[in-house]
Amino acid sequence: MTSAIIVAAGQGTRMGAHVDKLWLEVAGRPVIAHTWARFNAARNIDEIILVVRDGMQPRFTELARQFHFQKKFQLVPGGKERQDSVGNGLAAVSADAEMVVIQDAARPCTTEELIAATLQAARETGAAVAAQPVTDTLKETADGQLISHTVDRSKLWAVQTPQTFRVEVIRRALAAAREKNLNLTDDTAACELISQPVRLVKSATPNPKVTVPADLPFIAALLSQLAAQRPA
Repeated sequence: MTSAIIVAAGQGTRMGAHVDKLWLEVAGRPVIAHTWARFNAARNIDEIILVVRDGMQPRFTELARQFHFQKKFQLVPGGKERQDSVGNGLAAVSADAEMVVIQDAARPCTTEELIAATLQAARETGAAVAAQPVTDTLKETADGQLISHTVDRSKLWAVQTPQTFRVEVIRRALAAAREKNLNLTDDTAACELISQPVRLVKSATPNPKVTVPADLPFIAALLSQLAAQRPA
């Protein structure tokens, strides 16, 4: 059995004060509705756990009704930090779940093919992550104003979600992070603490995250393309 945890409890402060990016409308529906729909339609996902800010449960329940999301889902409250929210989601997965796919709610263009590819890689390795090789020239700066030196980009990848694991692997990894009192913003970073290999899975199509207002037009265009490619 495969569970999906959609992490939807963050504040998204870079979008601006009093703006909840997950509920901004793009391509005809809220950002979170697009992300949820991807996993609702994914044939290799059996259940969905949405980690939400406490008090937001009725709004998510209404969203499921509005967009006819039929796949089994649960709403669980988020924690203080992202890894706490992921931990709450893990506590809610079904007892017979062997694999778990962890997804940022603000990443609405993830394809079913990418979800499947990370699942296959994680079954083989124990952990896998969607990613893209870095193509921009990278510079390091000591003071935020002047360049210190150029960073070799040849071995660098930018990781995304989904981040996919055998359930027992990510539970052990997050337990190690808690024992060391570490606050990690990336689930695969916890795997490094237990020397768990993580397979990189290249995203074949753009898989951006809504972070700032300027992201929305690009994401709207991508969502329109994905909708046009969907079988009638």
